[in-house]
Amino acid sequence: MPPMSTIKAVIFDLGGVFTSSPVEQFAAYEDANKLPKRFLGSVIKQNHNTNAWAQFERSEISREQFDHDFAAESRALGFEVHGDTLLSLLSLEMKPDMVAAHQLLKRKGFKTGCITNNLPDMNSSDMLRDSADSEILREVMASFDYVIESAKAGIRKPEPRIYEMMCEALNVQPSQCIFLDDLGINLKPAKALGMATIKVPFGDVKPAIHKLLELLEISP
Repeated sequence: MPPMSTIKAVIFDLGGVFTSSPVEQFAAYEDANKLPKRFLGSVIKQNHNTNAWAQFERSEISREQFDHDFAAESRALGFEVHGDTLLSLLSLEMKPDMVAAHQLLKRKGFKTGCITNNLPDMNSSDMLRDSADSEILREVMASFDYVIESAKAGIRKPEPRIYEMMCEALNVQPSQCIFLDDLGINLKPAKALGMATIKVPFGDVKPAIHKLLELLEISP
């Protein structure tokens, strides 16, 4: 882990960090429809760089094709769930504590970036349940020094190049960065490049914020 005195930038994931995680909605759907726990996640993780979800996040296939292909992939694992059904579960809420932490970092002079795996023709703010949350998210996105969206860049986490692209855009070395994400698979390439990493727990961002501020020696 790099010395914290050398940190110049903090890079964030979006979903599960600034908003609630889709995993929470997936779990509710699985319970209501008597599917095995974490079934939807298992479909998304199967062949995670080349499956329908990965291709859709890189804008390589249409929504119609995603609907068809995800149904086929889930059916092959035992239970058919259409892609459009999965997309209907992306109803999120903002995490005010993380918004406040980001604002604090900006006041302290840190560069900040966002690397988000998102979907074509689906604006992140459109996935929020509350219109007030949508406005807050638009303000947050505008306040980052740089944002990389997988659906626009044609590359997604955990492909190592996407982290390098962010460092180049912020004009920092990986060793000068902290990266936060709610998925361990997305943290591994960042750590391998030399970034300090923080895993954001599902449902509660406060432990991750505490660790971030502690590493940076910042008081709330």
